[in-house]
Amino acid sequence: ELNLCMASKICYLAPLTRYFEDPMASVATPHFQNDMGLSKIEIGSKEFMCVGAKPPFDHPHVFLNMGAGEEIVCPYCSTLFKHNAKLKPGEAKPEAAVWHDEAA
Repeated sequence: ELNLCMASKICYLAPLTRYFEDPMASVATPHFQNDMGLSKIEIGSKEFMCVGAKPPFDHPHVFLNMGAGEEIVCPYCSTLFKHNAKLKPGEAKPEAAVWHDEAA
């Protein structure tokens, strides 16, 4: 199940959340959103989750993995995420694209 997920670069996390968001892990998977309706967002992470717009207008939260590439398109909202090595993991350009779950 996990191997198929990683091979496709896109994971639908409802049944797989335990693999990526272990509460005991020291680093959480960064989440990004696109309320601004931008066609491209630069991020410092190659593995992340796209939530679409901010809840309650979000789409299913999907895990995306660029692998050796430098960009990936979200299959739900069509946002192009480009890796920017000058940004730290979890950072985005624009900064407003970083999503923080207020319930956490």
